[in-house]
Amino acid sequence: MHKMIKALVLTACFMALQTGLARAELKIGFAAEPFPPFSSKDAAGKWVGWEVEAIEAVCKAMKEKCDYVEVAWDGIIPALQARTIDVIWSAMVINPKRREVIDFSMSYYRTTLFIVGPKNGDLDVSPKRLAGKTIGVQGGTVSSKYAEEKYKPAGVEIKTYGTQDEVNQDIGSGRIDYAIGSAAVMTGFVKSEAGLACCEYKTNVDDPSVVGEGIGAGIRKGDKDLKTKLDAAIKEVAKAGEFDRITGNYPELKDVIATPKP
Repeated sequence: MHKMIKALVLTACFMALQTGLARAELKIGFAAEPFPPFSSKDAAGKWVGWEVEAIEAVCKAMKEKCDYVEVAWDGIIPALQARTIDVIWSAMVINPKRREVIDFSMSYYRTTLFIVGPKNGDLDVSPKRLAGKTIGVQGGTVSSKYAEEKYKPAGVEIKTYGTQDEVNQDIGSGRIDYAIGSAAVMTGFVKSEAGLACCEYKTNVDDPSVVGEGIGAGIRKGDKDLKTKLDAAIKEVAKAGEFDRITGNYPELKDVIATPKP
């Protein structure tokens, strides 16, 4: 009888553990810094934006309960490796350097970089032309890498910021001459009140060696099961037309991002 009771207790504990694991939330990491229209917090402190709506659709397709965790952008990969989060879903470009330390889902959208500058009709943004000028970029991004490699050797000052919002604020106030950022974000800025007053679109950077393989969900090295689930869910969301529907909520993104097609 004692052995039977012990066996029943162990079985109950095992079932409880399995239930607990099944109910565990998938921790989705967003960069804490605002990055509209992709991810930011509204006045009530709720996460909103294209990325938020997209991951909600993907989590639903995976039949997963997802919890959002905000992490500073420069610490988001260490947070993934430390298991503070399970997925990086924060406009992260897939590139060879990042593939050395983490794995990625398939790309769920692609975009390019825009360079914006003073509203003067001069579209020459060659390194030689911009020598002596200042370009603002968000640190730890493909924009900053591109600026450091292409413009800094020509004598252009590269000013690094914690967020793209800070970059845009400074070009709007005239503290820097040019800014580089995601096409989607910079399109919204140029059309904003501050952007219309100061700046214009100069050129589009779409070289794959710069903009990478698209935007993907970052996951820990070797997490094949999660990658399989994410890829299948992204394909399902694309097939259902959900990415296109979500993009329809953000008119500024219509012509500057490309989502997977069924």
